[in-house]
Amino acid sequence: MSRSMLNDAKTICFNAIKACLPDKNVKKALKDLEIHQKVYLLAVGKAAFRMAKAASEVLDIERGIVISKYGHIEGKIGHVDCYEAGHPLVDENSIKATDAAIKMCTGLKEDDIVIFLLSGGASALFESPLIPLEELQKLNQQLLNKGIDIVSINTIRKKLSKVKGGKFGDLCKPAKVYSIILSDVLSDSLDNIGSGPTAKDSTDGKAALRILDERGIQISDEIRNIILQSESGSCENCTNLITGSVRILCKKAMEEAQKLGYTPILLSDQADMEACKAGDLMYETILKYKDEKGKICLVLGGETIVYVKGKGLGGRNQELVFSQIEHLSDMDHVLLMSVGSDGTDGPTDAAGGWIDGSSLQKLKEKGLDPESFLSENDTYHGLKAIDSLILTGPTGTNVNDLSIALIDNSK
Repeated sequence: MSRSMLNDAKTICFNAIKACLPDKNVKKALKDLEIHQKVYLLAVGKAAFRMAKAASEVLDIERGIVISKYGHIEGKIGHVDCYEAGHPLVDENSIKATDAAIKMCTGLKEDDIVIFLLSGGASALFESPLIPLEELQKLNQQLLNKGIDIVSINTIRKKLSKVKGGKFGDLCKPAKVYSIILSDVLSDSLDNIGSGPTAKDSTDGKAALRILDERGIQISDEIRNIILQSESGSCENCTNLITGSVRILCKKAMEEAQKLGYTPILLSDQADMEACKAGDLMYETILKYKDEKGKICLVLGGETIVYVKGKGLGGRNQELVFSQIEHLSDMDHVLLMSVGSDGTDGPTDAAGGWIDGSSLQKLKEKGLDPESFLSENDTYHGLKAIDSLILTGPTGTNVNDLSIALIDNSK
């Protein structure tokens, strides 16, 4: 692989992510609403600070609250209080910040307006639980470790919360709520983005219990009863507007690839499978085009899952690329890269990683066994050993993951 292929891959991924930054779209959505009175602003998620900053430039804010992941608050915003909290697990700061938001939005009048800026990560960051925090943390950790898809996880989360599943929208009554949403959920299902604080829950308690029972996750009778008795908020006072999604991310990646002389091919913008299986899909498609003349860019978008069996460090994007390290061995004209659009892949400081035909040899030269990294879910350290991590820091957006494979037969 030439250094130019790595530069091309980074250009495609980074420019696609840059095109999905929320600033411009948030401002446009708010201007289209033509809001002229003072508003109460709430921004929650990994992109919350950036969305709130954009909103502050076009709105007259009476009071505001931003809740984002640790390390994602970049400064101060006018009359806005900024909180950092836990992700992917709820912590005490999540609850403290959410309580402040509830207090701000309770007792408002009919002519008051709440602008709710919602982005990925809100399910952990925005929480007022119906069960003790420690029990909720243990349950959420089990759900994450089992590799359960985010829609199923959120189905359960909504039943154990005072603010999810449309309940926050009801807390704001009689004020009107306008939610500007950056989607990190496949199909852009409103009640699953951030567990739907302002969208009516489309599932019931029985559906949540089926998921738990099928996965063999044990819960107390008390929690089981809370889930069964849970009811959705009505959200009659809420309007939800989606301003960004993984579809846009993939479209922009294809446009960027074309600018660099690649023929873009979209595999899917709705990938929902195990990370290693998504990697297999990429590899199988690479085989199909590996002898094709010219330059090709395969694009896959979505959100994969990882079944955590080991005690290592990694993320779904790192697992996706590392799982193909032996398959791509000696393919000197192919590069595979996968990144999280938010800049944080799993519980790591990396956005993702990349490999090419020389990656396996680099590991072997260091006396390292690729299978040991995969079996321990320790792909972070495997990629770090060969200088193949992608480090961006928080990007300011969150619209799922982007995986690309570059095939260069132009020489």
